[in-house]
Amino acid sequence: MNSAIIGFGLSVPSNKITVEEIAAAWKQDAAQYKSGLGVNEKTVPDAGEDTFTLAFAAGKQAIEMASIESTQISAVFVGSESHPYAVKPTSGMVAAALECDPFCHAADLEFACKAGTAAMQIVDSMVRAKQISFGLAIGADTAQSKPGDALEYTAAAGAAAFVMGSAEQKHALCRIEKTLSFTTDTPDFWRANGEKHPSHAGRFTGEPAYFRHVREATAGILELTKIEVKDIDHVIFHMPNGKFPSRMAKEFGFSKEQMEHGFIVPHIGNTYSACSPLGLAHVLQKAKKDETILLVSYGSGAGSDAFLMTMLRDGIELEPDTRETHYLNYSEYQSLTANSH
Repeated sequence: MNSAIIGFGLSVPSNKITVEEIAAAWKQDAAQYKSGLGVNEKTVPDAGEDTFTLAFAAGKQAIEMASIESTQISAVFVGSESHPYAVKPTSGMVAAALECDPFCHAADLEFACKAGTAAMQIVDSMVRAKQISFGLAIGADTAQSKPGDALEYTAAAGAAAFVMGSAEQKHALCRIEKTLSFTTDTPDFWRANGEKHPSHAGRFTGEPAYFRHVREATAGILELTKIEVKDIDHVIFHMPNGKFPSRMAKEFGFSKEQMEHGFIVPHIGNTYSACSPLGLAHVLQKAKKDETILLVSYGSGAGSDAFLMTMLRDGIELEPDTRETHYLNYSEYQSLTANSH
């Protein structure tokens, strides 16, 4: 039995900061960073806005779309590398706040930026095994970066949530056909216990980290499913910046049209565990019945999860976010991020 996405939701802060504002604070060349990273601005969490609040908002939206009672959800998994507490589960908080079944499988997941897709894989397996009827998979982060580091230009905040159940469900939107993962011990990005900011291997985060793992996972699922690049309608690669997924698409021969709806990084930044799931949430609003979707995440450390999906009906547009975007100056930004996880 295949699982399917029944409902989805997303949540991103209304605060943003531009590359120009960050560059000016450090007397760096904004044009160089915009060109090199392919990012113009990023989201910034407001005071009191954290992984839990973002996950809750996205999850609530997903449940409403799924047209089920929250008490029918008996599994909640939240992937993040910025859980609010070192010891107190975000997943338990989300399950309780959303009023899910208290007899609920729940766990917090960590695998750098692919913990959200790992949550999807777990729920997919539990649905196919008929252990649960509905589960909630969430990727959410308020990403950290050291002031003045290149990561500061991209590390952002957001959440995406997916209610998953049987593909036979009346409201099933997008069927999960196959998923696989490629994993190695490649230390390209890390944050030791007790450290506030992560470290990274600079340009070596490309090869053999991001490109190798995304390449292997993509090639693997194409081989497993015997599908050709031209037969895929929508593609989402993990977006640590704008350059990496664009290079990956070019290598495999994916067109700009295939990448169009999921390529969101230039205007929100890298939302870590929410990154590729947010790309998927955007695609699910635009895709048409019978169209195919390829999703390939990446998490430093390192690994990639790949999914091939098929739309069971036309995509569902989410209600537009009517909040006014507030562009922060660097002083405001510093104040908001000084105590963030």
